[in-house]
Amino acid sequence: MAANAPITQDVRTIPRKLPEGGRPNLVGLTRAQLGTALIDAGTPEKQARMRVGQIWQWIYHKGVRDFAAMTNLAKDYRAMLDSRFEIAVPEVVDRQISADGTRKYLVRIAGGHEVETVYIPETDRGTLCISSQVGCTLTCSFCHTGTQKLVRNLTAGEIVGQIMLARDDLGEWPQPGEGMGERPRLISNIVLMGMGEPLYNFEAVRDAMQIAMDGEGISLSRRRITLSTSGVVPEIARTAQEIGCMLAVSFHATTDEIRDRLVPINKRWNIATLLDALRDYPRLSNSERITFEYVMLKGVNDSDADARRLVRLIQGIPAKINLIPFNEWPGAPYERSDWDRIEAFADIVYKAGYASPVRTPRGEDIMAACGQLKSATERGRLSRAEIAAHTGLT
Repeated sequence: MAANAPITQDVRTIPRKLPEGGRPNLVGLTRAQLGTALIDAGTPEKQARMRVGQIWQWIYHKGVRDFAAMTNLAKDYRAMLDSRFEIAVPEVVDRQISADGTRKYLVRIAGGHEVETVYIPETDRGTLCISSQVGCTLTCSFCHTGTQKLVRNLTAGEIVGQIMLARDDLGEWPQPGEGMGERPRLISNIVLMGMGEPLYNFEAVRDAMQIAMDGEGISLSRRRITLSTSGVVPEIARTAQEIGCMLAVSFHATTDEIRDRLVPINKRWNIATLLDALRDYPRLSNSERITFEYVMLKGVNDSDADARRLVRLIQGIPAKINLIPFNEWPGAPYERSDWDRIEAFADIVYKAGYASPVRTPRGEDIMAACGQLKSATERGRLSRAEIAAHTGLT
């Protein structure tokens, strides 16, 4: 299929633009919020729970966007819903398909802003990388998204809507007559590793992930959802208690001096403070381990001493280390570590007893790899010199 070929759609998957001052969107409402909305629209309280269940399955299990298609609801009730509410997901304005099968969607949300969403097919899974903010506040110097200023947080509907639009494109919604679980899962995993810092948009992320985990809809296990944070320490325990998903930490350095430059949030919550918060996460969330993400930057953080220091720092934390070859982007102030250097680093970590897979770069030819996402409408890119001046690295 051509990279920018139109997406084939049927009556269940035709997206409408998000309303601006119009009808409220049902996508992104929790069950409790949906019940309140239906009661406010005149649904008797005794019927509200049943109606929530019916509408929920139409939207999140079957992918229906047209109230008229909800055939187990009375015709006048469907007409009322259509007059009062909208079922809308963000609009796909561009889709690119990499030579390796990775798909990148440029997604337009309310206000005309754009974010990027990436689908990565693998032999044993399909992973969807979703965004939580337009831009980012963190200015991580190795990350292309970090050169874009924060515009706004995404709503819960805009976050879960990225899952829904990807299911549209992949044809993953069940066909009429199919039961839950009969169709193979093309999106088996969700990672909150796109644009933005998820824990700076906690409530919307939490609500969207609770919708994604609901067993009567998208029905993804919490162990199939990974939230990546740069280290917003006050929200880590809350994430364990209110979401309970897997946690990944953008670590990337073994000294405060280097991490201050690579991940500036470290100036607020340093390595020791972050690690203290992480030690309780597996117990609080009942997850097996924490993933430490470590981008390999030539001559910056890739020495044998860094590898040994990393092992000492995370001692006692159930963990795996994801080593990420740096994905270059125009104007980037860093280079990818040499392959033999990455292998030597991985070997030290592995011999210390930690899984240390090296992430295979995916979608580099369409700028869809880790750290490369940046919306087309917010491109005001900093120059290499400006980034170097900001981070103190030359």
